[in-house]
Amino acid sequence: MRFTLASLAVVFAAITGTFAVTRTPARAQDTAAPTIEQLRQSVSRLRGNRIQTPNNWDTLTPQQRKYAESILSGPRSDISGPLGVMMVSPELGDLAQKAVAYSRFAGREGFSTVPPKLNERAILVVAKHWSAEYVWNAHHNAAVRLGISPDVVEAIRNGKHPAAMERDVEAVYNFAAEFMRDREVSDATLQAAKNVLGGDRGVVDLVGTMALYQLSSMMVSLDQTPLAAGTKPYFR
Repeated sequence: MRFTLASLAVVFAAITGTFAVTRTPARAQDTAAPTIEQLRQSVSRLRGNRIQTPNNWDTLTPQQRKYAESILSGPRSDISGPLGVMMVSPELGDLAQKAVAYSRFAGREGFSTVPPKLNERAILVVAKHWSAEYVWNAHHNAAVRLGISPDVVEAIRNGKHPAAMERDVEAVYNFAAEFMRDREVSDATLQAAKNVLGGDRGVVDLVGTMALYQLSSMMVSLDQTPLAAGTKPYFR
């Protein structure tokens, strides 16, 4: 059976919402289509680096306009980071942004079943693995806000095993760190993750988050996407 980008898009659209890495405010789940002015402003804020990210609505191709409209029709209020990098490949970008939204908006109806706190935990492990400044900056404060201890976050940033963790946080950390390091997980580590994530689906959703945020990290690392002015880099 042959699958086209269009048919894959239908599959992704059926299970996902929209992509996001940065901490711009979330839109309501049921939102009106973005206005032309909103689209123009969002595109005008795009700032690429090594990848020539377009930032003029009037010069976008029809596919790029459709991609931008798709992002802003979902729960995100802006286009940034890896979303901007993928403007040069909008068909890929639209598939990706919808899939990553499934992970990013974990805990909402129709999205990933992983509790948001644990979801952010796994994202930080991936961001550290790639030394992805943009992704780390987009998520470390959210992790703390959702209940991850600042000491735990700092230990991850420094590549150390956190000294003290809650049971659920420790199970997800061990799973994510072991999988990234060894490219496999032991039966015991898997079972511990299943126990705190509600079974097989929770673990599969968690691995989906890890994989999709590797894509995010690779895109911003490829581009060397600049941080916002005045933002502190954490890995360099």
